[in-house]
Amino acid sequence: QYSFQENGWGASLAERLVRKCDVVNRGLSGYNTRWAKLILPRLISRSTGAESTVAVTIFFGANDSALKDLNPKQHVPLEEYAANLKSMIRYLKSVDVTEDRIILITPPPLQESAWEKECVAKGDKLNRRNATTGEYAQACVQVARDCGTEVLDLWRLMQENQDFSSYLSDGLHLSTKGNSFLAAELWSRLDKKLSALPWLLPYWRDVDHLDPEASLL
Repeated sequence: QYSFQENGWGASLAERLVRKCDVVNRGLSGYNTRWAKLILPRLISRSTGAESTVAVTIFFGANDSALKDLNPKQHVPLEEYAANLKSMIRYLKSVDVTEDRIILITPPPLQESAWEKECVAKGDKLNRRNATTGEYAQACVQVARDCGTEVLDLWRLMQENQDFSSYLSDGLHLSTKGNSFLAAELWSRLDKKLSALPWLLPYWRDVDHLDPEASLL
């Protein structure tokens, strides 16, 4: 949901794809795969032009991996999380979004000390663990292998830089740097899919000003 905020990764992709295709944000803050699986048919269907969709990203796990005892509302068991991802992929394929157009994104790593401060400020205990999030990230990668989709392993890639805290604004959500990192990694996977897309309508200098209909209609 926050990807279209200023400096957000969704906004960055939309800027790159101006006049090539529309980038549609269907992110929902706080949702998990259990809920997303149920509403996906309302978000993407044949009637909304699924067959002309060039790519779909599925980015879940940060909420699913919340600790059950401390955050039962958002928590989804690991096995169900994987099953839900597979269910969403099956649905997308049923409306003609093939697996080669689907990119799974793992949850980012959790910077526990920063997120604990956020939890304590709300009167709660630390309700997530980075190691647990990593298990969900590994499950996401395995689902991609099983289903033949691409995957962006954000959890692993961000931790290749040992101090990954700069990628997160509060230990959980992406910072400006984290958004830029995700946009760059995602673009490297999307570029080959989208580079051949033509521009929508000609460049203004190429419009015949004496006979614009000949150029535009």
